[in-house]
Amino acid sequence: MPKRSSTLGRLAGWIASAWAAQALACDPTVDLQQPCPESNWPTLVGAQYTFVRQHQSRLDSPYQGRLSLDPNGDTEQTHTIGLYLGWALTSWAQVYLDTEKFMGAGVSGSVGLGGLTNGDVVREGAAGLPKVFYIARQYVRLMLPLAPGTTRVERGQDQLAGTEAATRLEFKFGALAASDDFDHNRYASSTRTQFMNWSLWDNTAWDYAADTRGYTYGAVFGFVSPRWSLKYGAYLMPSKANGQELENAPRRARGDNLELTLSPAESGTVLRLLAYRNLARMGDYREALRVAAETGAVPDIVADDREGRHKYGFGVNVEQPLADDGETGVFARVGWNDGNTESFAFTEVDRLLSLGGQLSGSHWTRTADRVGAALAVEGLSGPHRDYLAAGGSGFLLGDGTLTYAHEQILELYYRAQLPWPLNDSSVVFQKYPLKLQVTPDFQYVRNPAYNRGRGPAKFWAVRFHLEL
Repeated sequence: MPKRSSTLGRLAGWIASAWAAQALACDPTVDLQQPCPESNWPTLVGAQYTFVRQHQSRLDSPYQGRLSLDPNGDTEQTHTIGLYLGWALTSWAQVYLDTEKFMGAGVSGSVGLGGLTNGDVVREGAAGLPKVFYIARQYVRLMLPLAPGTTRVERGQDQLAGTEAATRLEFKFGALAASDDFDHNRYASSTRTQFMNWSLWDNTAWDYAADTRGYTYGAVFGFVSPRWSLKYGAYLMPSKANGQELENAPRRARGDNLELTLSPAESGTVLRLLAYRNLARMGDYREALRVAAETGAVPDIVADDREGRHKYGFGVNVEQPLADDGETGVFARVGWNDGNTESFAFTEVDRLLSLGGQLSGSHWTRTADRVGAALAVEGLSGPHRDYLAAGGSGFLLGDGTLTYAHEQILELYYRAQLPWPLNDSSVVFQKYPLKLQVTPDFQYVRNPAYNRGRGPAKFWAVRFHLEL
């Protein structure tokens, strides 16, 4: 696996010389035509702590396998800590470095569902992964203005404050998360502040390249403008399904992603069209079934791994603001992949339809509060369901048999933002205001692991989130 620290080291000389040459005369509050960061010093752009305590109910379970939801129910908790740093070397070059730590576990060992119920566990994934601080992201971002005019951007995780060219070419490379650059949605993209279910904060039919914590190495190139954007990203795939180790040969194993974003009207409608193709050492469901039939054994997708196999898919993502300066709005996603080769990096979903919305608390004098409600329906390809019905297992699913039905998910949450008095009285907190949020969350899942014979299951959670 490539070493992230050595990547940063090779950039150090270029960073120092570029920063030394940068003129510090621009003012983003005055010069609206030229891109300008608020500061050219290394900056803390964000920090967060998120705690989730979740309880899974008992469920009807006439049969179960090694990767089934626990029929007796379970209660678990997770913690994540993150520090996010940025440095504007020039008006067109930025460097970011993020470090995170994960602790705890998901209910039922984070298996037994296509749409798992706590998005923070995607950062951990594999049993035995050490609970230590790790480098999450480490990358360079370059921006080439193509026309006069800028847009104002506020400080946030992996975003330096200032102004950026509204129309530009953009290039990023280093240690990245593919979900940072593709399949965004204003109302359903953050498991720490919005929906927690995997199939609601992302397109789970998009088997995006990542290690078990959700990160990889790659590069993104894009054209960005106020009305439309086009991005292409290529990322290293893991060496095995749900693996922490990444391949080091892009020609042998990589994930290619292309997304067109359209925002043509003043109504605020945003439409994103995604296509992807993964190349890796993957198993084939039909081939695994054929071998099992010949040998009389249980099908094993891992034993059938071969280099050069691929998976492709598509996604449609819509967000529609309705009121309250866009804080009230609705969203929908549709996802599809061919489902011939094994689910490899994200989760075991081949078909997805999700829709939902967010309501601003301004309607009951709680301006910073939010209510969210959404539904997701997931499905499997024919070969994938036949493999599970024959007793095969993936890395998340394996009840030992299958009485197929779509996995159906309902999620409701209320996010309450609590006051922090020092935000007004402390110089530090005026510069870095602290958000404290408490979110009760409820999820109801029918046909867990696509099995009509098991479930339903209920999940209650409370999420505490602190953010600078």
